[in-house]
Amino acid sequence: MYGKFTKPFIDKIVAALAIIILSPVFLLVMVLLFTFQKGSVFYMQPRPGYKEKIFTLIKFKTMTDERDAQGRLLPDRDRLTWVGSFVRKTSLDELPQLINILRGEMSFIGPRPWLTEYLDLYTDDQRQRHLVKPGISGWAQVHGRNMVSWEQRFSYDLFYVQNQSFWLDLKIII
Repeated sequence: MYGKFTKPFIDKIVAALAIIILSPVFLLVMVLLFTFQKGSVFYMQPRPGYKEKIFTLIKFKTMTDERDAQGRLLPDRDRLTWVGSFVRKTSLDELPQLINILRGEMSFIGPRPWLTEYLDLYTDDQRQRHLVKPGISGWAQVHGRNMVSWEQRFSYDLFYVQNQSFWLDLKIII
């Protein structure tokens, strides 16, 4: 009941309020990125969501599209601007995902959506991470984020899927 009705309702209400309250921050970040990176302010990428349905993840774009003489993108460290670095360090790049929540593609709490190319690598157990909506944060993020192994992240994601509740979400938020 919580995961199907209550949680999506709460997610959408909180996301709508957050967008309204944070709109000055949204606008400031957009202006800074547009001014100092000269281009699109949004980074959009297909990601697998609930039941492996592909959706477009939205984030603020923190790197330029600069390329070398052969047309290849420069290394990440050469394309990250000071504004992009600040936006990443403060996690402001995640704010546009509030739109994904409003559209019903994501939740505040759930397994982070990974790249679509990983789908073919999942075991049947690992596919269970797609039995809930992906989240901006999750059990794996509060237990080491990218510092834990691929297997441990899956283990944390499956723990969340099997134990999803209001109290677990609250514990993750806190």
